[in-house]
Amino acid sequence: MRAAPAPEEGSRPVPTAKMEKTKTPGVYKRGNRYVVVYRHKGQQHKQYARTYTEARNLKSQLVADISRGEHRQGGRQTFGEYARDWIDTYQGRTSRGFRESTRAGYRRSLEDKAIPYFEKRTRRLAEIEPRDVRQFVTWLFDEKAQGKRLSLQTVRNHVIAVRACLATAYEDGEIRSNPAAGIRISRPGGTIDEGEKRRALTKTELRAFLASVDPEWRLFFELLAHTGLRISEARELRWGDLDLVAGRLKVRRQIYKGEISEPKSRFGKRDLPLSPGMVVQLRARESWPDALVFATPTGEHLSANIVRRAVLDPAAKAAGVPWATFHTFRHTTASLLFDAGRNVKVVQEWLGHSDPGFTLRTYVHLMDDGLGDADFLDAATAAAQVSDPAGSLA
Repeated sequence: MRAAPAPEEGSRPVPTAKMEKTKTPGVYKRGNRYVVVYRHKGQQHKQYARTYTEARNLKSQLVADISRGEHRQGGRQTFGEYARDWIDTYQGRTSRGFRESTRAGYRRSLEDKAIPYFEKRTRRLAEIEPRDVRQFVTWLFDEKAQGKRLSLQTVRNHVIAVRACLATAYEDGEIRSNPAAGIRISRPGGTIDEGEKRRALTKTELRAFLASVDPEWRLFFELLAHTGLRISEARELRWGDLDLVAGRLKVRRQIYKGEISEPKSRFGKRDLPLSPGMVVQLRARESWPDALVFATPTGEHLSANIVRRAVLDPAAKAAGVPWATFHTFRHTTASLLFDAGRNVKVVQEWLGHSDPGFTLRTYVHLMDDGLGDADFLDAATAAAQVSDPAGSLA
């Protein structure tokens, strides 16, 4: 490919500072903060202080409050203090565990949005109420406050991090309930997130885009439209994942923020058919099994951001679809499959969704929303009419 992008720089995990003992039992130093460890109702808890003196006083106050039965869990701890400790140790809420790439994403979200928001309003953990979370959502949608328009999915991701954090706080007894539970995410004046339509390219728009894109990149975008691969999956696709004799493509890995990993769920691992025309085009470029199918001149991973700016955006603008993103081609795949008569179960497996219900909710607008005609019912009842000349179905 001509003028191939440079590799995307991966993000390094943020090291977790160790807790160091101090002269006061139950008071530890962690980085530039102090941690007070204590037990309440048989469970271990932590609170934080900025100085050693403050930590010692806090420890004494906690012991006194607990002995008098007046301790209110999480009463002094701020959201930021709890969230920063939580993200270091969180292991997820399912048996699948918690990916380090997801941890990094949660950490960025909390540090960039949630912690500054709640700390500015001096919201202690135990004081956060559902209305505070709703106001946080409204703030995320405020273009002036954010400096740009955040997508519905971006806002949802920020709230997911807060909801998971507060769910753990509730389970730990730090708060009486999760104030983020049941919060509906909707753009002011718009519909809720589940109702947002995923925009796909029409066949005419897809042809216009492929005619506008740099010829050396046409196969890349054709493959996205054929397979519905996520950009993270396409960037990690290797020749060993292709069986060009059988016409199959295996999805087994992805790369995100510089980290190569398996798909998020077992449903993400999937085998997809390749069209005869796609097989011919791929054979003309075939390389050794370990090589990336789409790479820089030095064989490194493509940078999604650079490809978007240098290739996708100019072609989309020229084709009259400036709103198109990498994910638009995934939606286009779903549209093409439904148009070809494939059912929801097939589309779910093709795209690697874990739940056909999610596929239906996401793409129901791509299906025929009219009742159509009733001609097919004649054939369905024809046998009954032959066996019963009177035409009775009773």
